[in-house]
Amino acid sequence: MRTKRHGQAGQSWYVDETYVKVKGKWCYLYRAIDEDGNLVDSRLSERRDMKAAQRFFKQALVVVGHPPERVTTDGHASYPRAVRETLGDNVQHRTNTYLNNCLEQNHRGIKQRYYPMHGFGNFDSAARFCCAFDELRNYLHPRNTMGEPASRSEQRQAFLNRLTALKSSMQAAF
Repeated sequence: MRTKRHGQAGQSWYVDETYVKVKGKWCYLYRAIDEDGNLVDSRLSERRDMKAAQRFFKQALVVVGHPPERVTTDGHASYPRAVRETLGDNVQHRTNTYLNNCLEQNHRGIKQRYYPMHGFGNFDSAARFCCAFDELRNYLHPRNTMGEPASRSEQRQAFLNRLTALKSSMQAAF
């Protein structure tokens, strides 16, 4: 089940896609984070086209509950129209590869888990894994809240609290 982040994602989204191998074929993992590095949404797609981009933005809009003020993407041709048609004309769309560097670095987490597996064997399993991995990583990773920095000890305590809560909910589920 996908976590609802109504009102929790920032007003500036960074959107990009990365490649993941499924059954020996490259698929595209669309991901978006906000200005604080928090996950907005992720979606695995077999294609990298207009429909896939629109489905991703519709899904992200449902998860977050509000459109962003600004979306930053790379230069892919389908993004401008997908942003305009899905998120609205009031959303400022920026295309700049260098502004997306924080998201490019954020792809590392999923790639580090994915490479030792040498690809996925099933598209549905890959989609579930990518979604669950991003959700769990976002939940456990301490971030700044509204630009307020936290000390290392506060970040560590927040991580331990979240890990304890996660363990107890997992034990309750079984």
